[in-house]
Amino acid sequence: MHIWVDADACPKVIKDILFRAAERTGAPMTLVANQPLVIPRFKNIRALRVAAGFDVADNEIVKRLATGDLVITADIPLAAEVIAKGGYGLNPRGELYTTENIRARLNMRDFMDSLRASGIETGGPATFSQSDRQAFANQLDRFLSTHYRPAAR
Repeated sequence: MHIWVDADACPKVIKDILFRAAERTGAPMTLVANQPLVIPRFKNIRALRVAAGFDVADNEIVKRLATGDLVITADIPLAAEVIAKGGYGLNPRGELYTTENIRARLNMRDFMDSLRASGIETGGPATFSQSDRQAFANQLDRFLSTHYRPAAR
């Protein structure tokens, strides 16, 4: 299992949680972004810089994704592609995207896009909180404890 991070919009505090989890478990992790990233020097963590452009990082993640991989993203269409390809999606607020909930998330996203396109002010997401960080860390730990098995050394 590999952890892929849609890193352009991923909050720093979430990246820090991911770095600690990767260091602790040895899980391979790649952060994908269209800008330079600073990452710790662990052999299981790497950064992949892609060209700037709409969905370039998302497309690269989907292209490299294997069944059972975990993708950290707040991008609902990316999460839907990940699930369709047999991966798992986890958003930075700790919600695990599943085959059972992704359709509802896509429908809500499309509905909100329609409202914004018609000129209705919908506001943005809530401020990222300590409880969001904790929810993410807890969900990541649960996921890794049930899905990640380190290779024999």
